[in-house]
Amino acid sequence: MSGEQSNIHGGGCLCGAVRFEIQGKPMFVHACHCTRCQQRSGSAFAVNLWIEESKVKMLSGELTNQGVLVDENGQSSESWSCASCGFGLFTCFHGAPAGSRFVRAGTLDEPAAFPPDVHIYTRSKQPWVTIPDDVPSFEGFYDLKETWPADSRERLRDMMSN
Repeated sequence: MSGEQSNIHGGGCLCGAVRFEIQGKPMFVHACHCTRCQQRSGSAFAVNLWIEESKVKMLSGELTNQGVLVDENGQSSESWSCASCGFGLFTCFHGAPAGSRFVRAGTLDEPAAFPPDVHIYTRSKQPWVTIPDDVPSFEGFYDLKETWPADSRERLRDMMSN
């Protein structure tokens, strides 16, 4: 699992209106290469921190829901952006358990604190992207029970039971 420097990590949007903190480390970090994440990020992939919504504390600013999008796999999601500058901050994947929040790693003040634990949907990755040999990768999604560390699976179970 990715390391961390401290228990609280700040983040925000481009204009500074939205500020938030994540408390603790994410349950898991995905580098997603699906075409929807490529479009949303404007890059080759998106890095999303899967964390409990209860561990994301809004400090300032207003969010705007960007609506529901459906990817090439038929999975739906919603994204939230800063109401002032439109910068994307969070995503909710409807296939994930309620209470999940996916924080875009690039919105953190120190995005390098949480490198990807896994690369997913690599079947649509850009051919010039090289995935490190020591990081698991999957053409689609993966079996969570086989891939996540035990402490993260326990946190997910706790979140789902609330």
